[in-house]
Amino acid sequence: MEAVILILGLLFVAFMALGVYVSVKVVGAAKRGVDRTITQARRTVEETTLRAKSFGQVGVAGELAQLRLSLRTSMRATQEALLAGVAEDASLSESLGLFQRLSVHGRELDDELKRLEREPDRATVASLLPGLKQRTERITHSAESLRWAARDRARQFADDDLAALNTQIDVEAGALRHWTVEEPSAGAGAGAGAGAGGRGVDGAQGAQTGEEGPEALTARDPRTQTGYPWQKTVRPETTN
Repeated sequence: MEAVILILGLLFVAFMALGVYVSVKVVGAAKRGVDRTITQARRTVEETTLRAKSFGQVGVAGELAQLRLSLRTSMRATQEALLAGVAEDASLSESLGLFQRLSVHGRELDDELKRLEREPDRATVASLLPGLKQRTERITHSAESLRWAARDRARQFADDDLAALNTQIDVEAGALRHWTVEEPSAGAGAGAGAGAGGRGVDGAQGAQTGEEGPEALTARDPRTQTGYPWQKTVRPETTN
């Protein structure tokens, strides 16, 4: 009885521990989902605001918003392209590592541009714009180089696979249409065989019935003629 109580107690503790573990996992997954949703919503709102500023404002504020929008759009597109490609092509992992290093510079530039948006000294900010534009162009150019290289690589692999598939399909199609090559010779052989077979049958029938095609110029030997097919043919006499 004590052993049964002990086993039931252990099972109860195990189920409790399992329940706590599952609850922690569910809460963690829900928290990550909420954080991801909040991050995406914040990013969407921020990019919408930047787009509105870049089109609706002029001067330093509009240029800063345009630089941030260009930087964020290029970096996000490159990140999505590399993450999608590395799942199928492991060689892109090195490119992804380079992009992560580039992202550090991109985040630093984005933070600097964000701080300059709140800077009241517009003259100083205007003097910094040429250098900021150059940095933005360098980062976006590097990001675009990685992105298009990854896309070109994926497209080349797809083209090679399609070419190999087309070759295999052509071979299989030719194998399925083998009768189009053998049909003339097979028909000719069949016709020749049929002709030979017909002649053979006619000859055999002629041999069995003792008939000849056209009559000979010489008269038939009456001793070799039989009235019925079951009678033996009389052999002609031979002279020594």
